Formats: sequence, C-alpha cells, structure tokens
Amino acid sequence: MKKVTLRHLSLLLIILAAAFVLGCKEKNSASGSNDGKKVFRYNQAEGLTSLDPAFARSQANIWAVNQLYNGLFELDEYLNPSPAIADSWDVSSDGKIYTFRLKKGIMFHDSEIFTGGKGRELTAEDIVYSFKRVVDRNTASNGAWVFNDKIMLGADGKTASDTAFKAVDSHTVRIYLRRPFAPFLYILSMPYTYIVPKEGVDKYGKDFGSKPVGTGAFKFSKWDQGNGLVMLKNENYWKKDDKLQPLPYLDAIQVSFIPDKNQAFSSFQQGDLDFISGIEEGSKDQILNNDGTIKKEFSDKFNVLRKGYLNTEYIGFQLDPAKYPGGKHPFLDRRVRQAMNYAVNRRNLVSFLRNKLGIPGEDGVVPTVMPSFDSAKVVGYSYDLSKAQSLLKDAGYGNGKGFPEVTLYTNVNHSDIAQFLQKAWKEIGINVKIEQNNFAVHQEMVDNGKATLFRGSWLGDYPDAENYLAMFYSNNFTPTGPNKTHFTNPSFDDYFQKVMAEEDGFKRYAMYHKMDELIMLEAPVVVLYYDEVLRLTQKNVRNLSVNAMNNLILEKVDFNTPGTDTKVQASN
Repeated sequence: MKKVTLRHLSLLLIILAAAFVLGCKEKNSASGSNDGKKVFRYNQAEGLTSLDPAFARSQANIWAVNQLYNGLFELDEYLNPSPAIADSWDVSSDGKIYTFRLKKGIMFHDSEIFTGGKGRELTAEDIVYSFKRVVDRNTASNGAWVFNDKIMLGADGKTASDTAFKAVDSHTVRIYLRRPFAPFLYILSMPYTYIVPKEGVDKYGKDFGSKPVGTGAFKFSKWDQGNGLVMLKNENYWKKDDKLQPLPYLDAIQVSFIPDKNQAFSSFQQGDLDFISGIEEGSKDQILNNDGTIKKEFSDKFNVLRKGYLNTEYIGFQLDPAKYPGGKHPFLDRRVRQAMNYAVNRRNLVSFLRNKLGIPGEDGVVPTVMPSFDSAKVVGYSYDLSKAQSLLKDAGYGNGKGFPEVTLYTNVNHSDIAQFLQKAWKEIGINVKIEQNNFAVHQEMVDNGKATLFRGSWLGDYPDAENYLAMFYSNNFTPTGPNKTHFTNPSFDDYFQKVMAEEDGFKRYAMYHKMDELIMLEAPVVVLYYDEVLRLTQKNVRNLSVNAMNNLILEKVDFNTPGTDTKVQASN
C-alpha cells in the first residue's frame, strides 16, 4: 500500500475545499502557501469530536471553534476580559443584572441556512438563543455548568428562568444572575458561550457540530473525520487591525489529525506543518537540553515559544460509593489517597520524563501561573515514602496487604507517566494495571464513572481560581459538569457558594486558598504537574502569540515575505 504522507493529505484537503481553490488569487512565497494561498497548517493529535461551541470541551475542539465563532468577550494578552461582540456594558449596583449593547454589522457566515445563502446580521436574540441552548438539558452541553448556579432560576428552582436572558432590543441583551459573581465577564469569554444561529441548529440538529456556522475570522469548509479539517477566510469578518486593514491575513487553516505526535514532529521538521504544540517525550530530547533549556541548533532553525499555562495534570479517584460493590473501596479512605500522593516523586517525573518542561505539582490544584493567586500559600504533597507507607498502614493495608489490584485508566499518549506511577505505587505495595484508550473512549469512561483511577487534566477556561475549584463542587458532577471525581464535601460547597458572591478580591482569594487547602487535605486527586506549553513554528510565521491560557487565535497570524524579520510573541 502506498504511504499517505502529510503532503498528500494537504493536496486532498485543498481539493475538497473547492471554494478555497476558486478563491483568493494573492501570491506569496511563504512555505505555508498552496498555489499562492496563505494556508496555515497545524496538527491536532487528539482529533475533533465537535465544532459546536456547546461541546467545546477539549483543547482540540476549543482551538477549532476559536476560529469559527465569537463571544460577547474575549481575553486580551494580559488575560483581562475585552469586549468582542459586546460594544459596551453596565452592571447593576447589586451586581446581579448585566446589560450588554452589541456591535452592529457583525454578520454570520454565508450559509444555506439563510435566505439566499447570505449570512445575516447577529442580533440580541442570537445571544439569548445561544445561552438558553447551553443550559437546556436537551442539548446536554458539557458547558451547562458555566451558567448553572449563577443565572436566575425558574419556578421549579432547578432550571434556568425563561427571563434569565432577555433581548431588550435588537442590539441590547440583559442577563439576570441569582447572586453577584465577580468573574462573570470571564464566563462570557469561554467557547461554551460563543454565539450560534438558531437556523443552523434547527436545520442540522445534532449535526450542527459537523456543519458549523458562526461569525468568526474563518468559516467552515470541509471536515474529513480522522484525516483533516479545512477552514477558509471569512471575507466578511467584522474585525480590522490597528491600521484598519481587514482581518484575517490568512486565506485558510488546514488541520491534520496525526495521532502519533512524534510523526507530527517529523512532518514539522520537514516543513509540512507550520505549527505544532505539545511535543511527545521522545521528541523533547531533540529540542531541550537535560536542564530544560532550548538547544541552540533547534532554535536556529525554528521559532520556539515556551510559557507556563493554566493546565493542571492529575490523577483522579472516583469517590462515588455507588460505583463500587457494596459501596466500599480503599479509594474511599482519605488516608489511602494521601498515601498515594506522598508516594509520587513529582520532581523526578518532570525532570526525567519531561526534560523539566512543567512545574512539579507540589502545591494545590490551582496552577502556579494563575494571575492574582499565590499558590505557594497552599501546601500540597511532596515525595515522602515513609509517610506514604505509614498512612497506608493506618488505613489497614500495611505493605499493601489486602489491597485489591486497581486499574489506572489513561489515554494512549501518556504511557510513560502511567508506568512511572505504576512503579511508584508498587513501592508501597499497591499493584496497578494500566489500561490505555483513545481520547474519546477515555473521556466517556471518566465522565460516566467507569474509571475509578484515571488520568485527567484541567485546562483553564478563564483565569480565575474558581474555574479550577469548580471541579470539586458537588453540583457539578459529570457528565454535565466538571466534577469527574464526584467529590462531595459540605464545607467546600459552602465556601464555593460564598466565594461566587464575594466581590472583594482579597476576601475571594483568601477563600480560594482555604478551598484549595481543603482539596489537598481530602486528596480526591494526585496533582502531577502544572504544564508549560512548548510551541514550535516555522521561521516565516509571525504574530502567533502564546499566553497562560494556551489559546490559539489565528486571526492576526501571517507569513513573512523574504527578508522580513520574524515576529513571535509570548504574551503575559
């Protein structure tokens, strides 16, 4: 069988994207060009599950929907909420009513869902529809939690009130909250809250996720699941740059789905990709020295961006007694979970398996790079084998005697870390099997409580500690919320409800610290490390920034012409 290379895939996708082939005639000499078109090529190892923002849960989905849609707000380079679709806004004196005035002239992409195939103007009714859709149980959005416990409830006290979101006029929308929530503008920058047209969902139903229509810098063209995605320049995009030139600069984005990150890295080195992120351990040795610094021979050939970002990698315990026969299991004993925490040498994990890419997870759940949050105040777990053995003995399992064999569920890209943990827990007498599944299967098992010990990660949806602590709020159980461990603690819940209404920053952060300390005490997770992003681009790529959210926004990305200095930004 003839091997299908990334170059062949590139040609296939461009042929599929007929509109692109017939489109822009501009010539340029960038390596990202296809027949004179500016095509930005990146790989997404995990693949996509949906292009519907209501299901923008994984990084793969988020990066794609970022190009296709807009929300009321977006984050600036300093991670502050900045108006996008919103033009101006005000908040009532009690902090519970938000009124937003929308920019005029923002158009949805041209699509068959609209009369004559021409995109129509976005209105306040689209905002109301999109938000109601996210909280509608029939939608089963992973993002319903972003509004739950925040917006005004209906008469049943459980579902959103019909008047929680209100279109005042065609370009004014009002949102009514149950109580003040200081980070609310951050919520409105999340992909879950991006705006979709009702016509698209009405026409395509559940297939809207594969036939998306938005207002973003790029419009959907083709998605061949398992092979690639093509998005084309939105010629009617509403944004302009500082010189009033229309955005975006690129003609198209091409996403490949090569599951083997080492193969994707080789393709990047050969010039078949313009950008990759998330390097596999086997490739890190080619980029990083043992001390974590960038090798000069690599930085001479490619642009390298490295930055700490809001991602906590962890191992979770399933704590719902109903998931275990007779409602009993060693994982339900806090001392066992603490012992397994102390048994892990996080510094060795980061040093030997990740070339010091990342920060050992010895503080709390909230990452150390979180703005305005001093994670050093939270004492987590550092390696202490004797303490681990003592705690396990106190729990009745000295040297692992009587402890059942357990299974660690992980995805296919993390076998080395799984084996590291397997060996660490063997040291205290706990025998662990490893089961690897693809990303979608792994997520389904975790969400439905089938995985009792599992690899997880939390990429910050917005830069506030509440976003991480929401993983442990009892009203946020999966599959509709982020509480994968089904952790329940009345004291924590009480703190969580109070902190959502607290507008004083110092008081809020003090409560955040207490909540994180409580999580460390109860140990529903083993924090492994706080991630750092390593982004690689070809030398001719410019205007690609990186910040602590690890967002991928391509509306201002361009290619250098010969003789132009490369411009690469690392945002704060």
